[in-house]
Amino acid sequence: MLSYPFDAFGRPLAQVLRETPRPTGTEVLLQVGSCGLCHSDVHLHEGFFDLGGGNRLDLSRGIAPPRVLGHEIAGRVVALGPDAQGVEVGDRRVVFPWIGCGTCGTCRGGHEELCAAPRALGVNRDGGFADHVLVPHPRYLFAYDPLPEAQACTYACSGLTAWSALKKCAPLEAGDTLLVIGAGGVGLSGVRVAAAALGVRPVVAEIDRGKWDLAREAGAADCLDPTDADAAKAFMKATGGAAASIDFVGAASTFSFGLSMLRKGGRLVSVGLFGGAATVTPAMLPLRAISIIGSYVGSLAEMGELMALARRGGLPALPVTTRPLAEVNEALAALRDGAVRGRTVLQP
Repeated sequence: MLSYPFDAFGRPLAQVLRETPRPTGTEVLLQVGSCGLCHSDVHLHEGFFDLGGGNRLDLSRGIAPPRVLGHEIAGRVVALGPDAQGVEVGDRRVVFPWIGCGTCGTCRGGHEELCAAPRALGVNRDGGFADHVLVPHPRYLFAYDPLPEAQACTYACSGLTAWSALKKCAPLEAGDTLLVIGAGGVGLSGVRVAAAALGVRPVVAEIDRGKWDLAREAGAADCLDPTDADAAKAFMKATGGAAASIDFVGAASTFSFGLSMLRKGGRLVSVGLFGGAATVTPAMLPLRAISIIGSYVGSLAEMGELMALARRGGLPALPVTTRPLAEVNEALAALRDGAVRGRTVLQP
C-alpha cells in the first residue's frame, strides 16, 4: 500500500510503500477513495497546539511518528476479518475516526471521542493519507449513498464537529439569533446544518469578506466583519445579542468576540483550535448568566444522525476542491496559509 507518513514533527510527508495490512478479528480494510484535509492536521503535523503566552500543548505523547494523518475518510471495503459482520466487500462507507478504547465508562456511555486512551484514526493510529486504512470494527462505518464520496468524507469531522456544536446550542426559541464565527470548512458546515439542527439561519462573523459569498450560499442570514466596531454595534442593536455563539476559529480574538456578542443567558460554544489565550472576567459569567461550553468533534450516535440527514438530501453541499494525494504537502501549506475556500479533499 501507498501512504504519506511524516517521520518527525514538522517534516514533509514522504511517500512510503509498505505491506497492505490484513484484517483480523472484527477489522475491516478500506481502500481509500477520498480523505478530507482538516486544520487539525496542520497542528498534528506540527506536534503542538498554541495555548498563548508562549505556552504549547505537546502532542508527542499521543502521536508517535511515523504517523499517517487524515481522519475524514471514505472509500470501499476490500477485505474483512473473520469476525467482521454487517458490511460486505464492495460496500462504500465513510469512517467514524474518533475511536476510543471501547471498555471505559466514557466509551460505554457512548462518547468514544472523549476517551482517555483514544485510538483515533489519523491521530493515534494511521489514517487516510494513504490508499488503504484499517478500521477496527464495522460499527465505525456508515453508508453514504447517494452522496458523492468527496462530500461524504467531510461529514466525519467538519460535518460531525459542526453538528455536535449546534446541538449544544439547543433549544433556541423563535426570534433567537445564532452567531457563527468563521467561514472555513468547519464553520461552513455549521452554517449549512444550522437550519436542520436548530431551525435557524445564522449570522456569520468572518474577517475575510471573500468568504461571505460561500457563507450566504450555505444558508447564512447575514455576514459581518468582527473587526468592524460599527457592525458589532449594529448586530447588538438589531438582535439584543446572540442567544448562542459558536466559535469555529478558536483564536483569542474570536473567542472574546463571541463572548461579547452574547445576550444575558447566552451560550458560547468553543470549537476551533487556532490558538492563543483570552481573558475571561469570572464575575461577568454569573452577572450575565452566560455559559462557555467546549465541544470536541462528536459521538458515534451523532454521526449516525448526521449521515441519515445527509443521505435524505437535507443539507446543502460543502464547497470541495479535490487534489491528488501526492500533493498533500502543498495542500497542507495552503491550509496553513489560509488559502483554502471550503474543504480540500485528497484522493489517491
